[in-house]
Amino acid sequence: MILAGSQTEYEAVMEAAKLVLASIRTAPKSRGRDTVYSCIVTGTEKQKIADWLKARKETAAYFERDGICVEKAQALILVGVKGEPVDLNCGGCGFDTCEELRSKPRFQGVDFTGPNCVFKLMDLGVALGSAAKTASILNVDNRLFYTAGTAAHALGFLEEADVIIGLGLALAGKNPFFDR
Repeated sequence: MILAGSQTEYEAVMEAAKLVLASIRTAPKSRGRDTVYSCIVTGTEKQKIADWLKARKETAAYFERDGICVEKAQALILVGVKGEPVDLNCGGCGFDTCEELRSKPRFQGVDFTGPNCVFKLMDLGVALGSAAKTASILNVDNRLFYTAGTAAHALGFLEEADVIIGLGLALAGKNPFFDR
């Protein structure tokens, strides 16, 4: 049997995507409270995200550009976090105490739901760093997309999460995410 490289690329990206999810899962979380969520999106679901982005080209040109990048990705990892407080009363969220943050109504902003605990947003950042690092170690081209997270949130992906970021994954002769 002979398998051409092009035949195995999608499988390789999917294997890498599973390992990326493992990195997200094991990334450290503030006070050990895990409210980070993730999933792998491919096929028609990934195309829905790309189409949503491209339809907003009038909002900002980078939405369309990122929609094209999502189309070029063989997989899109969504990483989100629920912004609930971790009871440190640090004030980073803009409120004096975590109880005050809890007492405020949650609202849907332009892109995400808030307000959010700053420690939970740091947890999201650590998980994203772990995810990108793992993809890179596996020689899979990757790029973080705030816009893909915005689209995913608007379309109801990762419903548990208040803030979502997308990580595109691709195996290609030339990185499709940076040579735009």
